Amino acid sequence: MSFGGFELRTIDVDAGRIRLRTGGHGPPVLLLHGHPRTHMTWSKVADLLAPSFMVICPDLPGFGESYVPPDSSDSRYSSKEAKAAAMVELMSRLGHDEFFLVGHDRGSLTAFRMAMNYRQAVRKLILVDCLPVLEHLERADWKFARDWYHWFFFAQPDKPERVISADPEGWYDKLSPSLMGEEAYADILATIRRPEAVHGMMEDYRAGIRIDHLHDRADREAGRKVGCPMLCLWSSQDDLEQIYGNPVAIWRNWASDVCGYGIDSGHHVAEENPGDLTKAIVGFLNG
Repeated sequence: MSFGGFELRTIDVDAGRIRLRTGGHGPPVLLLHGHPRTHMTWSKVADLLAPSFMVICPDLPGFGESYVPPDSSDSRYSSKEAKAAAMVELMSRLGHDEFFLVGHDRGSLTAFRMAMNYRQAVRKLILVDCLPVLEHLERADWKFARDWYHWFFFAQPDKPERVISADPEGWYDKLSPSLMGEEAYADILATIRRPEAVHGMMEDYRAGIRIDHLHDRADREAGRKVGCPMLCLWSSQDDLEQIYGNPVAIWRNWASDVCGYGIDSGHHVAEENPGDLTKAIVGFLNG
């Protein structure tokens, strides 16, 4: 049984309803998942963290069973700025005005924006398999276009939803119950079979191309950086380091106190190597 002893809940924030699981004992740590996952991707890590931390695992807005932000021409309601505000509000409603923060993939982008915009709330920040959107776009080359083409396909209007919803299991053909666990697999299948949820996930990418990079640029031009201690992790069997070189060197342009290293895993490290990921999280948060 995953999430042993955790409570499945829904909490309303100003923008809509958030689905989440909470459990454990100790200082609060918020875990934010990536695409196309839901909070269920954290089940193994959450169980390992629960003896030492109060663990909060939500579905991000636009993902899983959380609210789907309304549409706008610039995708502002799906921006990482808007999602950061919703996550900070969620934590406040849970009674946590300060907390540790961990993000993976798209969840890392929201976590980064939380650390930039809500400095008083985030005590320490851990980002996995992530760079700021602006860094991705400015460094994009033929390898990025070849391997990360989905960034630009998902950013197109309407067609991604039509293609994915025509055969969701064919599009997301790497999903595996043996890797994810039966409960997480069933949860993600339910998500990708709902057209409104697919739309919410696509809007997350459209926001990256339309508005998130503008927020990054404004921070860079103003000289703002993440002020809390930050750990940058990446999956060594994925391609972040291969495309960009040492991610820590890039993050030093965006954070005042950053360290990091690779973990032996494919992209979905919370499922593929939860033990080493948990050790990294605990070591950094307790350090």
